Amino acid sequence: MRMTRDEAEALVHSAFVAVGVTDASAWSVARALVAAEVDGQKGHGFSRIVAYAAQVQSGKVAGDAEPRVAERKAAMIRVDAGHGFAFPAMDLAIDELAGMVANAGMAAAAIWRSHHCGQLGAHVERLAERGFAALMVANTPKAMAPWGGHAALFGTNPIAFAAPRADRPPLVIDLSLSKVARGKVMAASRTGDPIPEGWALDVEGNPTTDPKAAMAGTMIPAGDAKGAALALLVEVLAATLTGAKHSNEATSFFDAEGAPPGVGQFLVAFETGSGFAERLEELLSEIAGQGARVPGTRRLEARARVEAEGLEVPQQVLDEVAGLVG
Repeated sequence: MRMTRDEAEALVHSAFVAVGVTDASAWSVARALVAAEVDGQKGHGFSRIVAYAAQVQSGKVAGDAEPRVAERKAAMIRVDAGHGFAFPAMDLAIDELAGMVANAGMAAAAIWRSHHCGQLGAHVERLAERGFAALMVANTPKAMAPWGGHAALFGTNPIAFAAPRADRPPLVIDLSLSKVARGKVMAASRTGDPIPEGWALDVEGNPTTDPKAAMAGTMIPAGDAKGAALALLVEVLAATLTGAKHSNEATSFFDAEGAPPGVGQFLVAFETGSGFAERLEELLSEIAGQGARVPGTRRLEARARVEAEGLEVPQQVLDEVAGLVG
């Protein structure tokens, strides 16, 4: 079935209200999941509905949590997500930062007791739409070993950046620090297809093309030793600094077992000043002039298709939501 964006958000919202999520949080989650689906980031979209709902029902996610600013300083706040969904906490942090940057020139939000925050690019993009540059990092449950090690310690620990452009949608850069998304290995594990060598290691630290061995082992970081170092940097900012659980302490985002993941996010917003947009366009025009792709353009193409044709909602998703709503 094809739906408008508003119709899809209402559908997803109904599923989360049905399992005990507050109305405001359900809308926040629905907007985030639908936005990911629209942008072509299916691993952060409809595929999360059933797992999220199961986690609310088991108590792994607090459906009635209300994020709060637990500490406030001149240019930094600490946001307690209350073991609820990350998206309402991100909404609060973004609104707070927008006001703080206007006064301080830059400001940061440290979020802890949080959950899966979806596509980071969507969060920094919202600040860029308000005229600010923004940088965000997040830690995720363990999936990568330190370089030279063999046991998972870091998550795929994504990084995102966005900046406003003159008369165009913001520049958005969004990447995880594993060589490929772990979701691709999970998909291969379900179908039994081998994965290319260089994606992952088995539990003994050896290269593997067996997706099941890869899921039991570790992902290879992007950029090898440099990627592992960046994953450590993200871990320190998103977890050590915020007071959140480190990746090797966090439970899975994919199942309803165990305690809340309790991960963290760290978000910084910057005032850009006069002349910024023009200078950014000069830089991006050099990229385009070489025939290279400016990061983030695929999401704009995907949004245009949905605007013209509607969003395709698979029958499986409709059935899953119907099963939750009852």
